[in-house]
Amino acid sequence: MIHLSAVLAILMLGVAVAETIGPVAGLMPDVRPPGAPVIVSVERTANWQAQALKGISAPQTGLEFLRDQGAWYTPFNQPNMSGRYDIRGLYTGATGKD
Repeated sequence: MIHLSAVLAILMLGVAVAETIGPVAGLMPDVRPPGAPVIVSVERTANWQAQALKGISAPQTGLEFLRDQGAWYTPFNQPNMSGRYDIRGLYTGATGKD
């Protein structure tokens, strides 16, 4: 039978190890590091627009957010799951939903 003191010692060791790990975001997570890349302009080419709207039939309503998308990552214009879950046909040769 394991003694209570042995269990407590193991638990306290885990706490001590957890305290030595520093914060993941650093000391100032709201400040970008010096020399970090900065996006100065965003160019929405015809290819970008076509990829963002691929598989969406007219009328294309509710897509106003694309105007303000900027250079932020969005899963909206990236292929996600393939096969029967690819409802927009973003994969080459995909047929879309059943």
